[in-house]
Amino acid sequence: MKKKSILFQWIYPTVFVLLAAFFLQTCGTVPITGRRQLLLVSDQEVLGLSETQYKDFITTASIEKNTTNAALVEKVGKRIASAVETYLRSNGLESEIQSLAWEFNLVNSSEVNAFCMPGGKIVVYTGILPITQDESGLATVLGHEVAHAIAKHSNERMSQQVAVQYGGEIAGGLLGNSTKAQQLGNAVFGLGAQYGIMLPYARTQELEADKLGLIFMSMAGYDPNTAVSFWQRMAQSSSGGTPEFMSTHPSDANRIEKIKAALPEALQYYKGAGVQNSGTVSSSLKSSVAKTSEEWKF
Repeated sequence: MKKKSILFQWIYPTVFVLLAAFFLQTCGTVPITGRRQLLLVSDQEVLGLSETQYKDFITTASIEKNTTNAALVEKVGKRIASAVETYLRSNGLESEIQSLAWEFNLVNSSEVNAFCMPGGKIVVYTGILPITQDESGLATVLGHEVAHAIAKHSNERMSQQVAVQYGGEIAGGLLGNSTKAQQLGNAVFGLGAQYGIMLPYARTQELEADKLGLIFMSMAGYDPNTAVSFWQRMAQSSSGGTPEFMSTHPSDANRIEKIKAALPEALQYYKGAGVQNSGTVSSSLKSSVAKTSEEWKF
């Protein structure tokens, strides 16, 4: 028993040190915020597991095309993505955007929501447009979703699932096992869930997307101060329930206070590019944000 005890005393610390070294080698850093994150899986592995789900969603969803609203979503999304990519390239961070192939789609649905899939695949629901109201409001939402892509939150979520569910199997080539890889993709990307939408990000990731979203809309020439008004309208609209877009966030009041606190930093990136809010949602969607929960199906 004594020999066994001595052996265990040697093995446990050794295993801990080896695991710690492994996880340190697989950490990444989120641009701008500098937060360290666990990245056990590559961008290509994440894209491979999410590609089928995204294609299934796009082929079955009611995508709006050739409408004023759809054009505005694409315009604002591309403007923000372009500004962010320019910033990253100018700061020697080209590697952060190599796996991104941006898509911005508007889906005809009463849900007050928007989401980002790996690779920069972003979807906005028409149900959120009465709250965005104009180009700057839409920039708030799209800046938030672009932030999820740039910060590799999908990769981080998958890595966390790998670490929790499979532990030591990581080094054994977990993602080379198609069955386990598919199970992991189902858990992370919500395959089979309603509308095929990803499960909510963790609160830390959502708060980070809020902050980065302000910075990214600023880079694109949108005044980040207008984000406060958007979130105030969103808080008003959620009186009958919590929209999916806000489901993992802190309370409305706390969230708005955090956004206000982040404004000074975001304004450092604002060049005052003169966006005049010429783009507004079409009149058919410019209804009051005080609609009932039954009407918007919260």
